[in-house]
Amino acid sequence: MTDQTSNIMSKRNVPQFFKPLYHSRAFRALWIGNTLSVFGSSITGIIIPLLVYSLTQSTVAMGFVMTAYMLPNVLILPFAGIIVDKVNRAKLMRMTDIVRCAMAFIIMSLGMSGQLTIHLLSGIAIVLGIMDGLFQPAFSAMRATVFTQDIRTSANALNQLSIQGMRLLGPALGGMIVTVWSAPIGFGIDGLTYLVSFICLLFLTKEGEIKKAVTDSKKSSFIRDCFGGIEIIKQNTWLWVTILAFCFINICTTGITVIIIPWLMNVHHHFPSYVYGLVMSGQAVGAALAAFIFGMRQTWRHRGLIAYLGIAIGGAAFMIMPFVPNPSILTLLMTIEGLGSMSFGLVWETSLQDLVAPEAFGRVASIDMLGSFALIPVGYMFTGWFASAIGGVSAMLVLSCLTLLLIAIVLCIPAIRKFD
Repeated sequence: MTDQTSNIMSKRNVPQFFKPLYHSRAFRALWIGNTLSVFGSSITGIIIPLLVYSLTQSTVAMGFVMTAYMLPNVLILPFAGIIVDKVNRAKLMRMTDIVRCAMAFIIMSLGMSGQLTIHLLSGIAIVLGIMDGLFQPAFSAMRATVFTQDIRTSANALNQLSIQGMRLLGPALGGMIVTVWSAPIGFGIDGLTYLVSFICLLFLTKEGEIKKAVTDSKKSSFIRDCFGGIEIIKQNTWLWVTILAFCFINICTTGITVIIIPWLMNVHHHFPSYVYGLVMSGQAVGAALAAFIFGMRQTWRHRGLIAYLGIAIGGAAFMIMPFVPNPSILTLLMTIEGLGSMSFGLVWETSLQDLVAPEAFGRVASIDMLGSFALIPVGYMFTGWFASAIGGVSAMLVLSCLTLLLIAIVLCIPAIRKFD
């Protein structure tokens, strides 16, 4: 038996979950770069609030910094899609990585020299918001190209498994860095991960190129091109119904997760702060478990039911949580919620890659992200007001029931229920 034949046979014997690592150099490059980048972002995600409060001791300042990041991120998304579909995606991602790397090192330098102010941090947050608004649609479109049909399910699952793993490790390391050294050091580590991501993206050459399937002789305006993804989405019931539904489902689920659950842990149940961290870690464990299970098979049937029932299971778990004063059971419930949410996320990701042509993927991804993110700040404000008006437990029950009602309505549509 020749070495080449032996190599082919060994690849055939690789479990389905790990096939992307063996079959695709492009996947390895994209996966390694993104995994490390998420790790760095997870570190700074826990450090930024500590840094802001050390500078100002103000919750208003924290809200200002987050708005400075989120607003340009949302505003650029409609335009990011057409940019992603017009230029080399790998080059665009490398550009954003270099800029984000520079911003991270600037924060580190200013912080260590004692010159960092809340105004400078907010200005850098604006730049980072713009860069992330460009990077995410490009990364989504690149996944659609690199995650080819033969490895798509496993590639999406492995990608999500690594992301959840980094989101578990990153905050713990971030807290250790602040305790042992200083907060700015975390931004230096984040900058290094962006640099590694940039190097990994150098291995993606032809994958970043845009291949036009059809040449359109008609000229269209830039604004019309920016929203061209809407026309593509309208042609498929699964796409437009799901994006529309999750504009509202996300308001309910993220409002519960970000606003009400911290209140539930610290005020309603009077648990120590570390219990909140333990309970929330269950969400990442559940998501990782879903990714592992999803990646064990090349294809899944009844994807519409799997996706929406996953969200329904999470909504049911939210309904039980106010009546359970046991940290272990609460952690288990958040694990179930994470498993259900990730089941939806993986089905959605693979369905986008199956249904949308590569040359239009950036525009569709940007519209998808706009639908997911645009109303979330409004949802946070509404959830806070609603919980204050009727009580946290009542608000959690109402929002959970509303989530289940929206899912039931969507599943009444045959194209959603029978999506395979």
